[in-house]
Amino acid sequence: MAQELVLLTRLFDLLNWLLPKTEHFPRIYRYTVTQRMMDAALDCQEAVFTAQSSRSTRRKTALEDADAALNRLRLYLRLAHHWHWLNDGQYTHVSTLVAEIGKLLGGWIKQSSR
Repeated sequence: MAQELVLLTRLFDLLNWLLPKTEHFPRIYRYTVTQRMMDAALDCQEAVFTAQSSRSTRRKTALEDADAALNRLRLYLRLAHHWHWLNDGQYTHVSTLVAEIGKLLGGWIKQSSR
């Protein structure tokens, strides 16, 4: 249970940092790449909430959905860095957050597969 709470806290921290940053991304991409990035981050958070309140097969599905959303987020963050929407320091910071979230999520997936 403590691991779940840490995961939710880290996801909140990620959203709290990321969503304001996307306001500074180019307006031309606001409804494409930027929107997909925000959707992936929010989808991950929502899937973790679903997993927290579910059991068995539904929990496993929700955790897999969260993992898929996190992978999509990684792609969009990498693109944002490549296109210089995020500087090196910002990308390092957000990558560290995402890596920690991935480890926590992976641990929960492994634990629920037993």
